[in-house]
Amino acid sequence: MVKLEVEIAGLKFKNPVLNASGILGLTASTLKRLVEAGVGGVVTKSIGLKPRVGNPNPTIVEVNCGLLNCMGLPNPGVEEATKELKEVAGRFKVPLIASIYGFNVREYVKVAKNLQDIGVDGLELNCSCPHMEKVRLIGQNPKLVGKVTKAVKKSVEIPVFVKLTANVTDIVLTAKAAVEAGADALTLINTVKGLAVDVNIEKPILSGTFGGLSGLALKPIALACVYEVYKAKLNIPIIGCGGICHWKDAVEFFLTGASLIQVGTGLMVKGFKIFGEILNGLEKHLKRKGYSSVDELVGRAVK
Repeated sequence: MVKLEVEIAGLKFKNPVLNASGILGLTASTLKRLVEAGVGGVVTKSIGLKPRVGNPNPTIVEVNCGLLNCMGLPNPGVEEATKELKEVAGRFKVPLIASIYGFNVREYVKVAKNLQDIGVDGLELNCSCPHMEKVRLIGQNPKLVGKVTKAVKKSVEIPVFVKLTANVTDIVLTAKAAVEAGADALTLINTVKGLAVDVNIEKPILSGTFGGLSGLALKPIALACVYEVYKAKLNIPIIGCGGICHWKDAVEFFLTGASLIQVGTGLMVKGFKIFGEILNGLEKHLKRKGYSSVDELVGRAVK
């Protein structure tokens, strides 16, 4: 019999397939729909201290290898978000992970405390949004990543995951900083900086000029980051994210060192059925290979 359950940082996930932050909203009904679709854990859209409308349109453009977005972290702010999340916190049979961001350490800490108080099971620190300069600059500086992680860890008692960017020279350095500051897991990776230009109007298409590239083009980059961090033997669970649209994609992330995976753009392309498709394919693969759990796959491709 194949076991799909995975436990990291004291949290028990009924399977290793989660949604990625940023694709869906924050409503209780949307989060419930994710659970009904079969996810092993739910990740919210990134929540900040104050409300943000986000960038004006156009904020999303399809390119031939994926999607570029410069949404600008739109969210209702932590005060309103907690009202919505109170309806579901502690009521799911899977962990509820709140993604948070801030423009400085104080904001990260304040948002983290508020969300812990309403009963979320864990936090994912968005230190890596490529099209929000203040967040991007934090994520590209290992010292700042460590500072934010350490401050949040001191302020809460629930697990803290740190979502890192590939827009750095050496992601292992940033990962080490987060681990030394007390991170309970690392999410690798966020979207990477990209640009699309309209040849007729001769200007960048997105209102924010640059956007975050997601989708199939991101997978090789994300896999390389997971591989490098796992190989560095930092003794921390890794959550793989980037271009996962098929069960084979998920298996590649497990083989390179991820214990869990997150699906983002694939959800936009295939809808909620994608979770069942990945889980079904994963279970069949494990049976074919004679494995009894996902844990047996983790890191097998790392030399």
